[in-house]
Amino acid sequence: MTLQPAKKLTSFISRRDFIKVSGAGLVSSAFLRPTFKMDDLSVHVFSKHLQSFNYNEMSSFASEVGFDGIDLTVRPGGHVLPERVSQDLPRAVENIRNAGLSIDMITTNVKNADDSTQKRVLEVASELGIRYYRMAYFAYPELSKGTTIIESLKKFADETEALSKLNKKLDIVGCYQNHSGKKLVGSNIWEIWKLISESDQNFSGIQYDIRHATVEGGESWENGIHLISQNIKTIALKDFKWGQINDRWKVINTPIGEGMVDFKKYFSLLKSYKILVPASLHFEYSLGGAEHGSKKLGISKNNLLEKMKKDLNGIKKYWNEAP
Repeated sequence: MTLQPAKKLTSFISRRDFIKVSGAGLVSSAFLRPTFKMDDLSVHVFSKHLQSFNYNEMSSFASEVGFDGIDLTVRPGGHVLPERVSQDLPRAVENIRNAGLSIDMITTNVKNADDSTQKRVLEVASELGIRYYRMAYFAYPELSKGTTIIESLKKFADETEALSKLNKKLDIVGCYQNHSGKKLVGSNIWEIWKLISESDQNFSGIQYDIRHATVEGGESWENGIHLISQNIKTIALKDFKWGQINDRWKVINTPIGEGMVDFKKYFSLLKSYKILVPASLHFEYSLGGAEHGSKKLGISKNNLLEKMKKDLNGIKKYWNEAP
């Protein structure tokens, strides 16, 4: 089967409008959305960094910072444990929406369509009107075990295709995130292109991470955008720089605008392709433990708020300045 570009999901609906329209029986598909202005970028905070807060505290805090929504962790160690998704995800969603925020996306450990717990996560998310979920990563086996990268990719592509069939049945979109490094599938954009090549492109796509793409792609990351532009369903935003630590060059995570990611060029490319999808803002630099999802915050709440607001405002500035 040849990879066919999906119909571009150029926009998404607000939670309030979605409830009104779907209640009238006018929306049933994951890719039917009303369009809105290209200058509106909806930024969600990745809830991993608010792990020290309960649902109500997290929602109030995110609203105070100025986020449009929350990218909620529904995975082991996350805000919602997979085995408790039926009880806890509705509670979390209610708190988020009561704070005036949207929940268009969740981050999960889902990658197996035959796993009953993972399937239940998608069922509940779909019932609650959540449109997108980030999949768990596939990992390459040790090459010494005799399995080639091509063989591994074929196996993982088959599993992704099976998952896309479940996605279609449940009317939800699965997204695989590109991630730098040699162990995880997807450090190279071509790997993800192959991974989703046999899947229904309307229900399987990519969460494009510009930080990881720049780490791996250097100056060639733009080629990856050209390759998979029609398959980007959500995006992840963060920054980094290279630095020497103990005489070794390593990736150092930074606040937005203090690293090597060319956000203006990136956002300009997104606009040229008319890619307007939910964005998840990550905070991977030193942040009192919040960067690692610690349940105990090592900095003040006000300090956390100021740093997150600074990054959020930086993203909005770059988006508005991008031609």
